[in-house]
Amino acid sequence: MLKKIINHLPIGILLLLLVQACKVPTLVEKTANNTTPQGFANAKDTAQAAYINWQAYFKDPALQALIDTALRNNQELLIFTQEIAVTQNEALARKGEYLPFVRLGGGMGVDKASRYTVRGATEHNVPLSETKAFPDPVPDFLVAAQASWEVDIWKKLHNARQAAVLRYLATQEGRNFMVTQLVAEIAHAYYELLAFDNQLEIVRNNIQLTEKALSIVKLQKEAARATELAVKRFEAELLKNQALQYNLLQSIVEAENRINFLTGRFPQPVQRNAQTFNEVLPDTTRTGVPAQLLVNRPDIRQAELEIAAAKLDVKSARANFLPGLRLTAALGNQAVTPGFFFKLPESLLLGLAGELVGPLVNKNAIKAAYFTANAKQTQAVYHYEQTILNACIEVTNQLANLDNLQNRYALKERQVQTLNESVSIANQLFTGARADYGEVLLTQRDALESRMELIETKAAQFNVWINLYRSMGGGWK
Repeated sequence: MLKKIINHLPIGILLLLLVQACKVPTLVEKTANNTTPQGFANAKDTAQAAYINWQAYFKDPALQALIDTALRNNQELLIFTQEIAVTQNEALARKGEYLPFVRLGGGMGVDKASRYTVRGATEHNVPLSETKAFPDPVPDFLVAAQASWEVDIWKKLHNARQAAVLRYLATQEGRNFMVTQLVAEIAHAYYELLAFDNQLEIVRNNIQLTEKALSIVKLQKEAARATELAVKRFEAELLKNQALQYNLLQSIVEAENRINFLTGRFPQPVQRNAQTFNEVLPDTTRTGVPAQLLVNRPDIRQAELEIAAAKLDVKSARANFLPGLRLTAALGNQAVTPGFFFKLPESLLLGLAGELVGPLVNKNAIKAAYFTANAKQTQAVYHYEQTILNACIEVTNQLANLDNLQNRYALKERQVQTLNESVSIANQLFTGARADYGEVLLTQRDALESRMELIETKAAQFNVWINLYRSMGGGWK
């Protein structure tokens, strides 16, 4: 009876493992919702500007050269490229885990057994030959190839490798997203620099105008038609504008060095065409439909790949509840003396074993890993949905901002034109002693502020034009 029980014990253990494996906790998988609106507000074109590469979108040759330099030399992008290499190596390592491991080695050792053990008594009483007994202590010589292989029955290792591959692809999309951000950041800095150039030109023109007005006031004072107060007020206004000039010069240096940092080079002058700033903005109505963002936005594609990888992680974690099969084998030569080491087949070592192991009690660690993998999968789904929502809102905001800035720029342009005419009239009246010097100062100050605000509005339009391209997923192709 006992013999029968012993013979059927392995089958019983296998059945027990399979029964325990069936007790896998049930989880509800979160499904991603990628539904998007039918279209953007105030957008009728189904074609999207994101399909245009950045060389065609930004036509300024100086800006193109800066972007090209940044894509080759930007340190942050180069650092992220190494992150891609890390994930690629991780995928390679995962691939090797479900292939057999084979090791080749050799060894020597000495073993002395006690005479008062079964092994010791046997070794000292059984001779190797008629004239030679076992040496004391007993040496051991071994050269063998050993192999071990975890049979991937439940595709745990396969799923882990596929998850690593998907994360490698996700990092590729992450790099594309970084390229999109870098192209936009270079363009922002470039047009900000052009705005400072134009503002500096306006301030210098205003300085010349104020100097001319100051000379007139001095002449009027000599002719007793103006007071010292008027002279001092104009001198103060001149000093204020001269100080503003140096503020702008500092801003220009910082903007240039911001571009130098992004392009990975030391401080140097930035080649640019200031006249580009005064050109009419290109058409930006090609916004397409929100569903195209799922294809063009690298961050959305990255989040989608992260979901797929997280799902495979759940499957790998679930396989830990199931019994695993590991095979081991060995092939080589082993002998107690070098003379018998190459004597075949007596010195031949052969070994083959299989091990079936599965969790039986205390599965808390396995359950925790399983629940954690599922929570991360749910988290990845929420992140994916959030990324889609953020992309749609970004495009919608930029479209609204574009319309509002166009209206604002038109009004600011009219304001500048009106104040320029007011400055001319005020100077004529002041020369003819028909206007107070205070009116001239206030008119010039308002005209200067309106010109500066017009430049800022134009810079904001360029920013929206760039942001719209970036938010649609353009710049990485």
